[in-house]
Amino acid sequence: MEMTVSVNDNINGTLILPIVEGTESIPEDCERGLPQSMKAQINKVLGGGDFKAKAKTTLSLVGGEDGNIILSGLGKGDGITVHDYRKAGAAVFASIKKIHGNDFTVRFMDAGVAHMAAFAEGMMLRDYSYDNYKMKDDDNEDDSTKQIRLACSEKEAGELTSLVEKYRGIAKGVHLSRDLGNCPPNDMYPEEFADRAWEWAKQYDNVEVTIINYDQALKAGMGGLVAVGKGSSRKPCMVIFEMNKDIKGKCPVLVGKGITFDTGGISLKPGANMDEMKYDMGGSATVFGTMEALAQTGHKGKVVGITCMAENMPAANATRPGDVIKGLSGKTIEILNTDAEGRLVLSDGLWKAGEFDPEYIVDFATLTGACVVALGHEATGLWSNNDEFRSRIHDAGNAVDELAWPMPLLPAFEKEMTDSKIADTRNLGAGRWGGANTAAAFLKQFVPNVDYDKDGEQITWAHMDIAGTYWGAKTNNMVKNGATGVHVRTMHHLITQG
Repeated sequence: MEMTVSVNDNINGTLILPIVEGTESIPEDCERGLPQSMKAQINKVLGGGDFKAKAKTTLSLVGGEDGNIILSGLGKGDGITVHDYRKAGAAVFASIKKIHGNDFTVRFMDAGVAHMAAFAEGMMLRDYSYDNYKMKDDDNEDDSTKQIRLACSEKEAGELTSLVEKYRGIAKGVHLSRDLGNCPPNDMYPEEFADRAWEWAKQYDNVEVTIINYDQALKAGMGGLVAVGKGSSRKPCMVIFEMNKDIKGKCPVLVGKGITFDTGGISLKPGANMDEMKYDMGGSATVFGTMEALAQTGHKGKVVGITCMAENMPAANATRPGDVIKGLSGKTIEILNTDAEGRLVLSDGLWKAGEFDPEYIVDFATLTGACVVALGHEATGLWSNNDEFRSRIHDAGNAVDELAWPMPLLPAFEKEMTDSKIADTRNLGAGRWGGANTAAAFLKQFVPNVDYDKDGEQITWAHMDIAGTYWGAKTNNMVKNGATGVHVRTMHHLITQG
């Protein structure tokens, strides 16, 4: 898709007209340049109640020589928000068919610049397909690039252009995250992820990528990462992104769980739906996508991303239930279930984060089925050791319509996860109850203190369990299917504005 902003009254190709519920005719300020036949057709549909303009609905009108029209419903006028415009934009893009061609003009009725830009953002986010493994039809005209022209006043053009450029960059980060998550596990494995990160960084002067390979991880004492990945012939690694690293001072550090495929290891998962376990690297995909969004939008601040990559496979040398390992922090972990593996790789990633003088640490992980049971596919679970910071993330998610729901980090959960008889911690709770909470409590044990190795206050940290929101989110209007790229937009907002 190519999107431009224009101040002239010409209508190129199909006209897209966002409409507020209850509108019975086109307002006069939207009639400019409309052929009489097109205007009459729209007014007939609106006046006759054939299109009620309910939120996220669309109606296509074939206009003959004068061109085609897509009416886009925004919902009831009093409560319409930028989120409604974004969803309407996504719904319109999803409704485009071959008959509409590849040229479009969007004309808004009495909308502010932020609302126009949100509509454009919705179109850009929905402009995604993962068809790398499908044969291409040379005669398929739908593959042509769509030209979207946003009509506005001269006074609005500058601000709208700036916002569209920003959203275009953020959408590229979301789509990268989705590409990584959707890639089949035979082609997306730890070293492949690392190679893609290495190649990606070459296009930016202010980004560096460091890869800690298996032997280096072993030597460094990354027992969690090694324990999860050593059973696979495709060995684990840690990939570290550094943006604007020469800037002095504290910085955000993002940490991602990157299990490129999760069989459960020796604690083998049931076979049903195991194909979905290619999405178990969604946390690392979120980190990579956020770095892309920040790079695309020219972020000037220092940011670090740490991705903990492993493939969890059963093998003769795989970690067993009952093993005790020592992680990078020096703490020991009793392995009670090898399918509770994401927290093990994150334990090393969180401790490693302390080396980069974090302002705060946020980790992302498709961590627990228990979180999906609790929150479904509607919200990400959000835990933090700092109430104010948890509220900041919650607000950042609300600002971009990606819900992160505050969850409890109670002392009882921490006690449960440090109650091993033979080790400092255990990787599984004592029972089935509160599984998402005990997982968060486990991770908290590996958040470094402000003075790192000394006793004292922990670095500000938050854990986001995206197991229900990174895939399977059928109510996510920005996504047709597959990986969602969730929280790239949340983190971009938090880092740049929050």
